[in-house]
Amino acid sequence: MTLLRTRDLVVHYGDFQALFGIGMEIADGETIAIIGSNGAGKSTFLRSLAGLLAPSSGRIEFAGVDITGMPANRVVASGLALVPEGRKLFPSLSVEENLLIGGYAKRKGPWSLERIYRIFPDLKEKRRNPGTALSGGQQQMVAIGRALMSNPRLLLCDELSLGLAPIVVKDIYARLPEILAEGTSVVVVEQDIGQAMKVADRFYCLQEGHVSLAGKPGEVGRDQVSAAYFGV
Repeated sequence: MTLLRTRDLVVHYGDFQALFGIGMEIADGETIAIIGSNGAGKSTFLRSLAGLLAPSSGRIEFAGVDITGMPANRVVASGLALVPEGRKLFPSLSVEENLLIGGYAKRKGPWSLERIYRIFPDLKEKRRNPGTALSGGQQQMVAIGRALMSNPRLLLCDELSLGLAPIVVKDIYARLPEILAEGTSVVVVEQDIGQAMKVADRFYCLQEGHVSLAGKPGEVGRDQVSAAYFGV
């Protein structure tokens, strides 16, 4: 079953057009990777899905409902949550307070504070610490946990590996199967092509705001991906 579908999605920043007629589909239980270089439109696409940017035209359907232009709080309440690029933790709040904010929509589901601490045990030990006083990897765990606290059907992850050591990235991605086991669909935006392809059922490559290639990781050659990624 199709969980999310976009049709001819166009997004502007003022007079600058960032997305040009993007069409994507995500099925229940799927992991989708969106790859592309800086400025390709990856974060813009996720922010549009999450209700943080209003599309100029086109349509976003989530669980059969038109959510185009819906405010972010209503998007979260409908079951779609974003782990933003750069984590965006609240510096004045503790780890636990940052996590609890994620549950304000009070959607029913498997994720609770206790469950987050089981999947990310480091956070329980540091739950009273300021969220921004942690290591980069631990802050990323807080950002993921905060999104999961909303019990989303679709989790949007924007550049999870940004600024993190490879061993930390590996540790974070190792938690993905447990998240998927709860029936959550996941979209992973990454510049790291190798990491993205390891976890994805399917992928879309963006290049200057267009979908330049789509397919399954094992069915597309490296040369095709490079050409779509760099536009050569």
